[in-house]
This record gives sequence, C-alpha cells and structure tokens, in this order.
Amino acid sequence: MVLTEKEFLQIVSFIKQNYGVDLAGKKALVEGRLASVMAKGGYETCSELLARVYKNPLGEEVSTLVNSLTTNHTFFLREPEHFSFLKDTALPELAEKNSMFRDLGIWSAAASSGEEAFTIAMTIRDFFGPEAKKWDTTILATDISTKALTVANAGIYDAERVGNLPAAWLRDYFETQKDGKYKVCDEIRRQVLFRSFNLMSPFNFKRRFHIVFLRNVMIYFDDATKRELLKKVYDAMEPGGYLFIGVTEIIDRKGLDFEMIQPSIYKK
Repeated sequence: MVLTEKEFLQIVSFIKQNYGVDLAGKKALVEGRLASVMAKGGYETCSELLARVYKNPLGEEVSTLVNSLTTNHTFFLREPEHFSFLKDTALPELAEKNSMFRDLGIWSAAASSGEEAFTIAMTIRDFFGPEAKKWDTTILATDISTKALTVANAGIYDAERVGNLPAAWLRDYFETQKDGKYKVCDEIRRQVLFRSFNLMSPFNFKRRFHIVFLRNVMIYFDDATKRELLKKVYDAMEPGGYLFIGVTEIIDRKGLDFEMIQPSIYKK
C-alpha cells in the first residue's frame, strides 16, 4: 500500500498527540504495518480507516492501529546488568530502608509482552528467598499495546524467548508445556499486575514507586515529550528510588533532579 502525504501526516499527528510516539520519517514502516490492518479490516483506503479512528477514539480501530504501529520487541533478561544492579545494590538498600513496612512499589512502565516484569519478579524472589512472602513487592506492569498485554497475561513463551535464563530459573519459575513452550509459574505470575496505560496520561497512582523500569520506550519520543515524561516519573517515585532506562538511551538531565548512578541507572 502507498499512503498519501496527507494520510501519513494525519497518522503521525494522531499517534504523536495521543501516545507520544514520533513516527515522522518512518513512512515505509507505517505503510508496511498498516497494509495488514487494512486487509483484515476490509478498508479500501487509509482515509476510511482514519475516519473510523477519529469518529471513535476509544474504539477497536484505535486499538488495532496502536497495536500495529508500536514495537514490542523484548526478551527475558534483556540488558542483564540492570538485574544484577537490582539484586546486588538497589534491593539490599531499599529492603533495609523499608524493613519496617516490608513494602516496595515497583513499576515496569513499558512492559510489552511481560518478559521484563517477570524477570524483575524472579530477581526479587531470588533476592528475598524464603522471606519473599513477608514482603509486598507487587509489580505494576503497563503498556499501551493490548495485543502485547494479552501475551503477558498468559505468561506462555517459546523456548527461544527464555533461552537467556539460568537453568535454575527455568526449573523453579516455569512449567514446561506439552508443546515445548514454557509457562511462568503461578507464584511469579501473582507478583505482576498487568494493566493498559498510556504514558501520556496523567499519573494518578495511589502509591509512589521505589523502582521504575522505563526502558527502550523513550527512543520513540522527541526531547520535549521525554522531558515531560521524566518529570512525571520523578514525581511518582519515592525519594531514594531507582530509575532504569535502556542502555542505549540518553537523557538530558538539565532541569531534572535525577542523580546518575551509572549510565542508564538513575536515583531520585
């Protein structure tokens, strides 16, 4: 399919204004991903699809559009240095600080299909060991892609998706399925609460977070959007809390109060 310049700009504007994702300069990607959407929906032109989207911004067409245009590439133990730091540095410090209430607020803010959040949960379980049940370490895991969240809630993954995990984790935290896939065990799944959430929305969380993973999502935002998002994240965190971003991401800390602990790891 070929988008007219007007149609392309309309899509770029809609996604940018509502979800913060900047698709400018990615016309070929947009065309490629919309082709299957239009074929499945029976749309003859992109203008017809856009008319449906604008008519009902909360409808199924919008969900389909967002699912097709947002990238959800992830895997277990992605950027393993973050989980080493979490277990060896962040959790010991935060556990000591919060030993009276035994309560840690944790947010996987671009959770995709769940691998990141489950990796956090397994890291926490490894750290606390038998004491884990005495702590509330429920992880809020959010994403805008309903398609990705469906996979996350099921918690079932192909063998190649779990290939980076230690053998002990596969044994202790997964159940092997008859078809050779791996299902996250109930104990770990209960530690994660998956919800649909748009990072451009107001943050009206009931609690503040000690740990936030905001990895490999800001690469799709322009500088102004990143700055506003990071301000909201900062305000949603507990003092002394840790923020993890993607190892290839860089943030301009001018006007922000985060302290850089090491590249891609920050502290409030």
